[in-house]
Amino acid sequence: MNLDAVVGSEIFKWIVLPLLIFSARILDVSLGTLRIIFVSRGLKYLAPLVGFFEVLIWLLAIRVIMQNLNNFACYIAYAAGFATGNFVGIFIEKRLAIGNLIIRVITRKDATPLIKHLRSRGYGVTSIKAEGSEGDVHIIFLIIKRHDLEAITGIIKDFNPNAFYTVEDVRLVSRGIFPMNKSSVSHIPVIGSFMFWRKGK
Repeated sequence: MNLDAVVGSEIFKWIVLPLLIFSARILDVSLGTLRIIFVSRGLKYLAPLVGFFEVLIWLLAIRVIMQNLNNFACYIAYAAGFATGNFVGIFIEKRLAIGNLIIRVITRKDATPLIKHLRSRGYGVTSIKAEGSEGDVHIIFLIIKRHDLEAITGIIKDFNPNAFYTVEDVRLVSRGIFPMNKSSVSHIPVIGSFMFWRKGK
């Protein structure tokens, strides 16, 4: 089959070409989202590498667009790829779970059991007593790996469903105490005044 005939066909013009642009745009925007996240995490070697491929793919996509200015399907594919690429990039970043987080927990309930449990899991926990608008409270600080967030928030909710907590990104950690193993912690709800825990499979 003649390649020029395939490229010049209506199917290629209105279906194949827009799909190629759509796919390329998803890829380059996903890389761009990751690059921004890597910059914010201080990954100075990984961010430029991702940026190189991001721009290269973008140039290829925009070149095809400029050669097909009369094809509105390419415009739609370009815009749709941009929107989808943002979603895909965020999804990939969450799956990678790169970086550290700081969690602040404020609770009126005695936080001693929670502190002991977190420390038994290998987390460094700093706690202080403070005064809130409705009386005395405990404030707990801990630095965790991003991939541990779901497990830790689950532990906090099991300890006290009404506990107030915030989660923030940490750009740099010079020293810290972290669990030796990387396995996640699964949990079951609090029963009475006791907490039962087991390691996730």
